[in-house]
Amino acid sequence: MAARRADWNGPGALSKLRVRLTPSGGADRIDGCATDAEGQKFLKARVRAAPENNEANQALEKLIAKAFGVAKGKVKVARGATARLKTLEIEGASEAEIAAFVARFEEA
Repeated sequence: MAARRADWNGPGALSKLRVRLTPSGGADRIDGCATDAEGQKFLKARVRAAPENNEANQALEKLIAKAFGVAKGKVKVARGATARLKTLEIEGASEAEIAAFVARFEEA
């Protein structure tokens, strides 16, 4: 079995989405797309919920599910539950679907 990458940029990539979250951000919205120092893309998002009792993570899951067009139970924070940069898994989403979703938010 071939090794798989954890980002969505290469062949055989897993269907995961990286998001930088701003809790207590005044609104629930996706603010665009950015690239980190290693060249990996991530979405920038903010939610009204505070980072207490997992409320901000739950609000992020709901926001991404609505924007992606899937049930909120299909989106889960897989890594970074207490970090600002999170990795989300979207159940049943392909690498191409996630790449197209991220492309919608890229800054021109």
